[in-house]
Amino acid sequence: MSIAHTLRHLVMPDWSLRRAFDTATLQAIEQAIADAERGHGGEIRVAIQASASPLDLMRGVTPRHQALTAFARLGVWDTDANNGVLIYVSWADRDVEIVADRGFNGRVSEHEWAEVCRRMEQVFARGSARQAVVDGVQGVGALIARHFPTVDRDELPNKPVLL
Repeated sequence: MSIAHTLRHLVMPDWSLRRAFDTATLQAIEQAIADAERGHGGEIRVAIQASASPLDLMRGVTPRHQALTAFARLGVWDTDANNGVLIYVSWADRDVEIVADRGFNGRVSEHEWAEVCRRMEQVFARGSARQAVVDGVQGVGALIARHFPTVDRDELPNKPVLL
């Protein structure tokens, strides 16, 4: 990890995350998830983390590892059809990671998930946190709908989580 990367995480104040993801933005994301899930049988969760802890920085923990940890911690894997998807945002890095449950293995390629991540990162770079995440939820929803088109019960909370 570079010194710039480490400093970015160490000086990232929590209020920066709260300012970018205020109550109205979190509600808009929650509504986008609810809207998307009305069109398919999958589950979408969104987790946003301000920065990595100093210990994680020293250990070289990557945003991908943090996303996998959040996937497990939030129970995104705990759906009947193994069709949960986590959109994870590392705010200090403006990095997006998508973790999909095993029900998507062989159905959605890593390239397709990565394309949603890159589009979100481009919108973040233009300064629109709300639009980036809403667009990401819609993109993930479209991928889920191709493989789990039948709407089922809502198994996971739609409210985004600030870690």
